[in-house]
Amino acid sequence: MRSHTYLQDIIFYTTQCLTQSAGLLLQLPQSVTAQANVLLARFWLIEPMLSYEFSDTSAATLYLTAKLSSHPVSVRDICNAYTYLWSDSSPLFRRQPSPQQQPPEPTAYTPTDSQKTSFHNRLLSLEARILYTLGFDTHVALPHPLAITYLQALEFFNHSKSEIGSLTIKYLNTALLSPQMLYLTHQPNALAVAAVYNAARDLGAKMPDTSWWEVFDCDREELGFLVVGMRSLEGWVGKMREDGKGVWEEGMVRRKDVEGEMTRRGLLRGNGDKAVDEEEEMARLMDERMATMEAQS
Repeated sequence: MRSHTYLQDIIFYTTQCLTQSAGLLLQLPQSVTAQANVLLARFWLIEPMLSYEFSDTSAATLYLTAKLSSHPVSVRDICNAYTYLWSDSSPLFRRQPSPQQQPPEPTAYTPTDSQKTSFHNRLLSLEARILYTLGFDTHVALPHPLAITYLQALEFFNHSKSEIGSLTIKYLNTALLSPQMLYLTHQPNALAVAAVYNAARDLGAKMPDTSWWEVFDCDREELGFLVVGMRSLEGWVGKMREDGKGVWEEGMVRRKDVEGEMTRRGLLRGNGDKAVDEEEEMARLMDERMATMEAQS
């Protein structure tokens, strides 16, 4: 039987992947994109996921984060990037073209003037909503700098720190996509320790014989939880792709797909007669998830 939260998990994961992809396409530093991922997760703790189209929420969060950094991007560039990522040509969609199929014309993923105007209005309105919802608190402390500092303090005798450092950063970036919302439930120092531990274990690096993680204010129980959480995402994605067939077949998820699935499951009824209001239902599930994660952490 499917979990009541699996739709919420799929929304979170695919939208965070979209944010990461847009950051790469716009050539933003990973620090900016990672902060956008965290702000998006914070926003969804308060605002129901179904309040806005998921891609619009991603775009507004990335636009806001970039504006507050030293790498601002224009609304036009954001619009172009998301139009492309949401098109049939996007690498986020798992469509396999036939050998005879011609490459799509640029017009297939170039927004029209009316689309740009509509996107601009939605983006600015949603940006203001995000700021209001977060109480204008946009500060995000990332674990990446701490992880590098911890690596410099540790001695891994049989592997270079650059090799372990690269894998450590990969674990931290992957953790941004986890529906467990690890960046909201754990402090940056604990995330950094878990990523370093995972990287060292993967490479077979010789770790200090002592409980070195305690030096960085992380206890064994928390470390164990984060290590498992960071390593489990790949298996989770495979399971969700199987469970989410019909909703998550093309690589991304739209709000109408989720509403359709909720209707099919009896959470919504036709003709406007709602068995359970979709926004209240998603908000309730989010509250339950956060309570469970806080109890585990």
